[in-house]
Amino acid sequence: MAVRVLIKRQMKRGISQDVLALLNKLRSGAMNRDGYVTGESLLGIDDPRKLLVISTWQDMDSWKSWKEDPSRMESENELKEYLEGPTEYEAYALGMYHH
Repeated sequence: MAVRVLIKRQMKRGISQDVLALLNKLRSGAMNRDGYVTGESLLGIDDPRKLLVISTWQDMDSWKSWKEDPSRMESENELKEYLEGPTEYEAYALGMYHH
């Protein structure tokens, strides 16, 4: 069953070139993974330090495989110095019924 994953981050400051480079690295890595469908990045209108990434995966196993990938974890660790708090993850099944 397809899943949509929301990744929420609160930056210490605005989005710098260093942050953009790390986010682009994460996005391009996801795009090359089996099971990746699509994704988008959204910046808060009222608070441009808020970043929301929404990605769609063919199934939860595909997302978990990418989330636990060592290269992704390395990029996440580099990103931590720019974050005000921990990255938050929420996963949702597409459709009304989840079995």
